[in-house]
Formats: sequence, structure tokens, C-alpha cells
Amino acid sequence: MNAQVFDPRPCVLGEGPLWHPLRQELFWFDIIACRLLSRQGETTRMWQFDEHHSAAGWVDHDTLLIASETGLWRFDIATGRRDLVAPLEADRSETRSNDGRADRQGGFWIGTMGKRAEPGLGAIYRYYKGEIVRLFDGLTIPNAICFAPNGRIAYFACTKTGQINRQALDASGWPIGASEVFLDLRDAGLNPDGAVVDAEGGIWNAQWGAGRVARYLPDGSFDRAISVGGAHSSCPAFGGADLTTLFVTTAREDILMPDAAQGVVYACDAGMTGLQEPQIIL
Repeated sequence: MNAQVFDPRPCVLGEGPLWHPLRQELFWFDIIACRLLSRQGETTRMWQFDEHHSAAGWVDHDTLLIASETGLWRFDIATGRRDLVAPLEADRSETRSNDGRADRQGGFWIGTMGKRAEPGLGAIYRYYKGEIVRLFDGLTIPNAICFAPNGRIAYFACTKTGQINRQALDASGWPIGASEVFLDLRDAGLNPDGAVVDAEGGIWNAQWGAGRVARYLPDGSFDRAISVGGAHSSCPAFGGADLTTLFVTTAREDILMPDAAQGVVYACDAGMTGLQEPQIIL
């Protein structure tokens, strides 16, 4: 199964796709170029920032929560205004935000990492009801943050380890006990990047360098894969009116002579239904 180009604007590091269910609009980031982009039908927009941004969730029709290298921000879509909600490693110039996603309880998980992917500088935080808490540290490139349909399991990865972990959550969405390895991709030589869960609990994982998104069942067994033209597939998201379209961001980073297939956003009919991204409670 192959995906087609959805938006041809090239990104150095496309990441963080978010389908806004009220607006029927896809948002995504070019982390390295410090941009937020969107497409709503044939209408495209772009917002330029002065620092790296990487992930978002929706608050209401007109507002996003967006993560940057220094904080979580309330973002007004119409005006482009940012208002600080909570600082995020604002005192650490060597790190930036990376993968993130809203959980089923209305919280928001966000990973940080070294700007040069320095080993061990990464962490994962959770913002929930006005408080931001560090959940995991000692990571290098945190990725694959996503949540089971019932909200009681979180998944996350450190791309450098080649493993995706599973973490039990309580009713409020906080971790219970230690995480465990859910999927080990080292022998296959695959690098787990961003991920999303569908309505049946299947985990769709973008795999950096492999030009694909692979679906794994809740027991960890491989189900299927969708190919994209960009070698560095970075993150998937479900969207469209019926949530059956799978959008996939890609990157040009580390490709010496990128062609038009690299760094663009792809889309295809996934043959599965996704889950609406939860509304974030600020």
C-alpha cells in the first residue's frame, strides 16, 4: 500500500501532524525551520517562529496548545499570538521539544531532546490541569508517544534504542509502575519515530529511514505497512471527515540531495478508522 503527496511544501524536519476535528484542518511542524504549517482543503497557511516548535494538541476551535524548546504555549490560530502556559526546559539552551500528543484524559505528553541528539539529554513530560511533571528521563530521542483507546496504556520510544515501550496508566492518566518493552525493532534494523493508535488499538509507527509506517497489533505482532515516498517518515496522524485518512510527515534532514518526495506530507486511506485526538484541558 502506497501513500500519495498531500502537501508538497518541503520541510527540513516535518513532524507533529495534528488533525483538528472542529476545523477539519491538518497542522504540522517543520522543527528545524521553526515553522507551523496547515492545510484545510486547498487553503494553506504557515506561521514562522523564532525558536523550534514540534507538537500540538487542540484546545477549542480557535486555539492550539503548541510545544517549543522553551515552553508550552496557548496559540491563537487567527492571529498567531502565543501565550505561555508552562515553561519547558527554558533554562536549557542545548535541548528542544520533539514528539508529543494529547492523552485520553485531556493531558499532553511532550518529549525533549538534545539539539544534536546528545545521548541521555532527552525526557518526557506530562502537562495536566495546570501542572507539568517529568515522567521519564535519560532518553536520547523520545518518540512514538500515543495512547490506547481506553486511555490506560501509553506507548513511547527512544529512537536510538530501537524499542517501543508500554506504560500502564491510572484513571487520571498517570504512570503506574515501570514501563516494559512492547516492541523490539533492533533485529529488523528499524528506527521507531512517531506513532498513533487506531480505534482497534493498533499502533501505527513511522520508521525513520525506512520510508514507511507499520501497523502492529496490541500484542506486538506485525500487521501491515504503508510506503511513503519520503525516506525519513517521521510521524502519522489520522484525520479526514471519517478519520480513515492516514497523514504522514517526512523529513529532508540528513539527505544530501533531496528530491521532491522528501520532507513533504503524505496521505492515504488506511483501511482502518482512527481516533479523534482528545481536547486538551488547560
